[in-house]
Amino acid sequence: MDIQVAVLCDYAADYQGKLCVQGAFDTLFARQFPVIHPACALALRLCFESEDAGDHKLGISITNEDGIALDKERMPIVGDLKVALPEGVSFFTRNLIMNFQGLKFEKDGVYSVDVTLDGELVSRTPIRLVKVDGQQG
Repeated sequence: MDIQVAVLCDYAADYQGKLCVQGAFDTLFARQFPVIHPACALALRLCFESEDAGDHKLGISITNEDGIALDKERMPIVGDLKVALPEGVSFFTRNLIMNFQGLKFEKDGVYSVDVTLDGELVSRTPIRLVKVDGQQG
């Protein structure tokens, strides 16, 4: 499996097999911590080849710099991923969009959105939380 796109954004959609991404970002600013980010999405575009066929487990987790999940009760989010290529096709792609609401970040620093396949890390998308002075605009 090849991850062609892994990005955090304000909004993502699959439109007839096309991955539509709006407002890609890697940094969030906050005046105080903890802070709750109201909504965002992880947009993934996955490319599969014949050797990827079979049943897999796909995991998604947001972790802090120490590798601790943002929400220990709900993360990692793990789902079944069945890969079967149509006959005569050498590869195919699928878009996967994970929407998040109410993400709570306890402190500033670097976090990451980790994607695993069968327990192995296949993608790490960084996100930086920066504390700004309340006087800045």
